[in-house]
Amino acid sequence: MSIKVLEGLYYSKSDEWIKVENDVGTIGITDYAQDQLGDIVYVEEIKKGKRLNKGDVITTVESVKAVSEVYSPISGEVIEVNQTILDEPSQINKDPFGEGWFAKIKISKPDETKELMNASDYSEYRKE
Repeated sequence: MSIKVLEGLYYSKSDEWIKVENDVGTIGITDYAQDQLGDIVYVEEIKKGKRLNKGDVITTVESVKAVSEVYSPISGEVIEVNQTILDEPSQINKDPFGEGWFAKIKISKPDETKELMNASDYSEYRKE
């Protein structure tokens, strides 16, 4: 199986990605994660204004196989939620790096990105 990994993103060992632009991070789950979950049928509502520490649960997703938690790869405050995935969870399976993003956060500890993996490190990690 060939999983898609995009350059320019940071990756966590729990299979979330974050794209950092200035002090805003867009968070989603990786292609590998959506593939492991199978068809995603439900995403628990994400609260705008919620303060997250690195590793906190952003939301839970339900698939035909399992219920999984989605963790924040970095600390910050939720400033935007992707309404599309709440209405149409299958978008996560179709486009995990595009329309399937979960939330945008205002980053409070930018140095935490140093603890995350880049695309090549994540690819290596997933090969193991």
